[in-house]
Amino acid sequence: MAETRTKASVALLVPPMRSRKEDEVRRSASSEVTAAVDAAPEVPEIPEVPAVAGPAWRAGAVDDELIALYPDAVCALDHDGPFQLLVATVLSAQTTDARVNTVTPELFGRYPDATALGAARREDLEAILRPLGFQRAKAGHLLGIGQALTERFEGRVPRSREELVSLPGVGRKTANVVLGNAFGKPAITVDTHVGRLSRRLGWTMSKDPLRVEKDIAALWEPWRWTDGCHRLIEHGRRVCSARSPRCGECALLEAGLCPQAGV
Repeated sequence: MAETRTKASVALLVPPMRSRKEDEVRRSASSEVTAAVDAAPEVPEIPEVPAVAGPAWRAGAVDDELIALYPDAVCALDHDGPFQLLVATVLSAQTTDARVNTVTPELFGRYPDATALGAARREDLEAILRPLGFQRAKAGHLLGIGQALTERFEGRVPRSREELVSLPGVGRKTANVVLGNAFGKPAITVDTHVGRLSRRLGWTMSKDPLRVEKDIAALWEPWRWTDGCHRLIEHGRRVCSARSPRCGECALLEAGLCPQAGV
């Protein structure tokens, strides 16, 4: 009796034998499933989308909006050629472009080229430049520029930043103005307007002009650099002023391109 129960228990533990046909059916079904899984297209990885678009995304769109607003934005300094632009830009320090434009007609009428400017009497230059302020320093710069251009560059304005900044009174900002507007070389001019708007737009956190220039260059294609700065300057003068920005009139804010309001 016990032997009978033991055999019955063993029978329960041993799985029933399958026929060869059943094994073939199972293997075929398993192969079909595996093939279907292998043939299924891979699901592409979905990139993470930032909750708020960063400055790199907005920078080009900002300039596109400004192109529509200020299609004719250009350098505000009246000039005819590289020499006049160089001189006018040096004179624009600590004053407005509009005020510079009031004195340059007389200045260039009396001193039309580098040779004439380098030979001018300091007292005469100071008298012409007095409305701009800092006339003594500016007269000294102009005399030095005229003489340097005559002696070192055959009276012509050099076309490289390194040579331009070697001239008296010429820094990187002035050099970039000349390169971009007189010679058509992409250059970023960081004045008070460009610096202020760049910080408000979130493009930079720096007040150092060179750092701001590099931050803008990292966001904008070179073809935007020169005229894009003119457009920023125009918007800074008309709308995004330093003390009381007119955010209610700002197309950038309306378009969702400015991260700040009432700054």
